[in-house]
This record gives sequence, structure tokens and C-alpha cells, in this order.
Amino acid sequence: MNRPEWLGIIVAVAIGGIVRLLRLPIPAPPTVYGALMVLGLTLGYLAVDHLLNR
Repeated sequence: MNRPEWLGIIVAVAIGGIVRLLRLPIPAPPTVYGALMVLGLTLGYLAVDHLLNR
């Protein structure tokens, strides 16, 4: 399954909008630390995906 990278961005923005509209708590800490955690998860996922597809 080769999906365009922009599809992930669109889904993330849509989920963020839905979370805000429903007044739910944000699914990550609303700090720089929270953003770095999400970035770390993404980079780890991409690194393992790259290693598995070698």
C-alpha cells in the first residue's frame, strides 16, 4: 500500500479539527514536549519501515 504522504497530513488535520469541534481533550500534551513525542513516534515508524523494506 503506497499512499501519498499528504494523505497523512490531511487525516491528522481532520482529526484535530474534529477533536476541537467536539471539545475533547487533545490526544497529545499541548506543549513542545507533546509535539516532540509525536515527531519521535513518526520518525521511529519511518525508520523501522525503511529497514523492513530494504
